[in-house]
Amino acid sequence: MSAVGDLAGAKRAAVNRARIVGLIQARGAILVLLLAALAAGLVFPDFLHAANLEDIITAASFLGLVAVGQTFVIILGGFDLSVGSMVGLGTVAALLLPILVGTLVGLIDGLLIARTRMAPFIVTLAALLALKGAAIALAGESMVIAAPGFFGAIANGHWLGVSNLIIILLAAYALGALALNRTPFGAAVFAIGGNEEAARMLGIRVERVKVQTYCLSGGLAGLSGALLAARLSSGLSSAGNGYELQSIAAAVIGGVLLTGGVGTMFGALAGVLLLGLINNVINQIGSLSAAYQGLASGAFLLLAVMIQAGLSRSRRS
Repeated sequence: MSAVGDLAGAKRAAVNRARIVGLIQARGAILVLLLAALAAGLVFPDFLHAANLEDIITAASFLGLVAVGQTFVIILGGFDLSVGSMVGLGTVAALLLPILVGTLVGLIDGLLIARTRMAPFIVTLAALLALKGAAIALAGESMVIAAPGFFGAIANGHWLGVSNLIIILLAAYALGALALNRTPFGAAVFAIGGNEEAARMLGIRVERVKVQTYCLSGGLAGLSGALLAARLSSGLSSAGNGYELQSIAAAVIGGVLLTGGVGTMFGALAGVLLLGLINNVINQIGSLSAAYQGLASGAFLLLAVMIQAGLSRSRRS
């Protein structure tokens, strides 16, 4: 009888440990973000002022929109290297055109990946080069002046005292979380990322879901570029340089596994804001060059990957 009781107790302990590990994996980035913000507030008195926090979130909103789509793609089991160039193209093209072009590029990427089984790295790298070339062909290396118009009013306006860009960012993550956790599409994304062949056997239309996911990623990257151009009233072909890697870093820091099948939308948002916090702190220090931003972001990414690997091993055991 005691042996049965011991076995039941061991099972309960294993289940509880798995729950705790899963909670840390899903919510750890949010806790780190809060602790980092508190620490920065103690060191820099102006850091926690509402105006500075608004500046951090507003500046992070463009990367944040890209990271929404990237999070879907990574959970699916892939990644999208074309998003940075799509943002750059979006800043030099007509404001509504980038959203359509981004969705079209995502459609092409998704079809190639789903139908030909080509590696996402190769397909999206090719798209990155093509989009960068298109942006340079449109604008060269010079800055393009963009008419403010409707998008300008959105990107530079406020509603109830809150920047429209912050509202758009939070709405994108709320809708992304809803789609990821409460719709058949989101369930299919998790299933494919966890085990593509098992998902196929369950009747999930894997090719369709892949195409839809890459369309979503491309469209959001185009939207980010359009809003960035409207915010600055100008565009530059190199505007989105690095967004492809930063969006991946934000998602991974936020608990999304590069192997697919695991991740949360608000964890990715915490990763985006953590990168924005690092940039803001380095700017407040003043004596450090921009190179330290990349160094600090890389250190956080490496630490996040190491922690995620350890947590994954712990859950399996």
